[in-house]
Amino acid sequence: MTLQKKKILLPLIFILCIAVPGCRIQNNNIAIIGGSDGPTSIFITSSKPTPIPSVMPTPYEWNIPRVVSSSDKDQDGLNDTDDIVQGARKDAENKPIYRDGYYNGGYPPDDEGVCTDVIWRAYKNAGYLLKDLVDEDIRDHLELYPRVEGKPDPNIDFRRIKNLRVFFERYAVSLTTEIIPWDEENLEQWQAGDIVVFDDPHEHIGILSDQRNQQGVPLMIHNAGPYTQENDMLIYWRDNLSPIIGHYRFPPEEPLDNGGKQ
Repeated sequence: MTLQKKKILLPLIFILCIAVPGCRIQNNNIAIIGGSDGPTSIFITSSKPTPIPSVMPTPYEWNIPRVVSSSDKDQDGLNDTDDIVQGARKDAENKPIYRDGYYNGGYPPDDEGVCTDVIWRAYKNAGYLLKDLVDEDIRDHLELYPRVEGKPDPNIDFRRIKNLRVFFERYAVSLTTEIIPWDEENLEQWQAGDIVVFDDPHEHIGILSDQRNQQGVPLMIHNAGPYTQENDMLIYWRDNLSPIIGHYRFPPEEPLDNGGKQ
């Protein structure tokens, strides 16, 4: 095949693949894996992959105050925000493969997971058992969780994006869903440890990193396949796959006493 034909066909293949749930191109560029809440694993590879660094270079030091939690749930001397980011980063370092499954007891093994597993693992590192919190709220307020369809299942409920969104809407601080690159006033509202939820058609959830890209936009720690990663996908996902439908902060946070900057 000529180079000119490849240039024409590859974009067409990409568009077709994005449009078809469950699409997978094994030996070329694109893979979309269906999950329990729909096709949430979308990743692009090549024969010569280029690693995405976890810390992106910045053109200058951003004058964006860091905001952290006022609490230390597990009393380890580290505030909850940094504990949550640390927990998500541990998951990225562990590189659990994207595998959607149903597990007795609810928890998948450490080397497997989907996007929702990054969330409970991050919170567990701070001392919050998200599964227990979600299960209790579903039990006490079943009518508020339409994804459960009136039949609670502790083995899977806390791993469904729609259920997590209901929980965070109830107990977290809801923040702006508008993100403006280069705008420090707007970017100050996007802080490490924040939860970001993307709507259909490619429903997804991730945690914001304490690192920012060249435009001041936080990196995201998430599992969209082939495993959990910390990379610059927040704007890309919003602009190319699905809109941001939720932005949450849990537990409540306050500015750093030392006036720390990002």
